[in-house]
Amino acid sequence: MKVAVPVWQGRVSPVFDVAGQLLLVELADGRELAREEQLVDETAPDERARRLVELGVETLICAGISQSLESGLADRGIRVIARICGNVEEVLAAFVAGRLCEERFAMPGCCGQRRRRHRGGCRRRGQSD
Repeated sequence: MKVAVPVWQGRVSPVFDVAGQLLLVELADGRELAREEQLVDETAPDERARRLVELGVETLICAGISQSLESGLADRGIRVIARICGNVEEVLAAFVAGRLCEERFAMPGCCGQRRRRHRGGCRRRGQSD
């Protein structure tokens, strides 16, 4: 599975729509196989969604994202886990362990809406995505 996380100063970028850098991580059986950074300069939602498809992204973990871009990604089969904040390495570790629903990763002010929207951000350890 290829996971993308927009990065800004070592943290999940506050708004995916304008993030300039993506960390791409290839995961299998709960282990990291490879990682790379990609610059993204596409700003139109359709172009940005198409770019993620070209990069082979299956899951996007991000903080803020516009409804149009989130819908465009979902329409292309990309799972979006939004309203996540924190240190990128900690967020990735929590994703692998099925612990992204912990409050410390909730974007401030989201009042628990994140859990209802992306359904399944938490799972028991070892459960596949």
